[in-house]
Amino acid sequence: MARSRDTDGCPGALQAHQAADGALVRVRLPGGMITAAQLATLAGTSRRFGSGTLELTSRGNVQLRGITDVTPAAEAIAGAGLLPSTTHERVRNIVASPLSGRAGGHADLRSWVGELDAGICAEPRLAELGGRFWFSLDDGRADVSGLGADIGVHILGDDCALLLTGRDTGIRLAPRDAIETLIDLARRFVDIRGKAWRINELDDVAELLPGAALGDATFSPVTRAPVGWINQDDGRVALGAAVPLGALPASVAEYLAAIEAPLVVTPWRSVLVCDVEEAVADTALRVLAPLGLVFDENSPWLNVSACIGSPGCEHSAADVRADAALALDADSAVHRHFVGCERACGSPPAGQVLVASGQGYRLLRG
Repeated sequence: MARSRDTDGCPGALQAHQAADGALVRVRLPGGMITAAQLATLAGTSRRFGSGTLELTSRGNVQLRGITDVTPAAEAIAGAGLLPSTTHERVRNIVASPLSGRAGGHADLRSWVGELDAGICAEPRLAELGGRFWFSLDDGRADVSGLGADIGVHILGDDCALLLTGRDTGIRLAPRDAIETLIDLARRFVDIRGKAWRINELDDVAELLPGAALGDATFSPVTRAPVGWINQDDGRVALGAAVPLGALPASVAEYLAAIEAPLVVTPWRSVLVCDVEEAVADTALRVLAPLGLVFDENSPWLNVSACIGSPGCEHSAADVRADAALALDADSAVHRHFVGCERACGSPPAGQVLVASGQGYRLLRG
């Protein structure tokens, strides 16, 4: 069902959202990719103008909260190369397999991310997409296809499956045609969307893609971040660091940036430190683990997430992050997402969603 709202209120780096704790800006990171210098800039911007904490989102983006002066914050973000398009900055929502080109998968999709980002920014009409509309690029390992992107491709070997809302359409594409097909579908969506902001809000998906045969969900949703010591195919190492509840202190972000390695923010609110030699990885682990980053695949932190809750959100009935931290269960096999109201912001596609009622929590989903 389409939303009744005629304008898109999703925040960006230029269009801030006025939250209960001040202005909120969201910085899009296509494919979650960010350089060490860019992360250091975001940390410094948060320290100077905001809360001193970076929030990692379920789309691999970064939010800065409590911004006291949006203009210089946006200037710092732009100066770091994180705002290549002022017209399209809120619609550069691309999630890709975070380890693509480094460990496993059927293809290296890092260049695809750049091509898709450039294609989105080059099409004037796509500035009309909503800030929550997103694209997925899965290299065949089935880590992001199950997250339910509006439009995506999934590498199958020599060709790609075209996905809508995370489901296989039955249409197969040659890799050379994948990016243009995604751009074309996004254009068509803009033309027919009416008041819909997401594809799942259309009354009839067949209007967007005649002949598509959408069945049940094709790919199982992944809810756990890749953590720990990850051997890359080139002999180097990637370190997967889960960030409890997605709240990354600026001081810890600066330690990550000090490694001077490529970084990837994942849709599971974690960070990958990539392309490091074993000796550097070993030293980084010894420094970062005591700072609160999680490298243990058995940690209960991997099975819990939360929206911002009180006091940051005026709609929330509880401090859900504090409650989620108190509810850690090492034996739970089910992912639990704590939310402060029935909007259930940031909910993963699988697991339990627990909503604050004022007298505790009740099961909203799962």
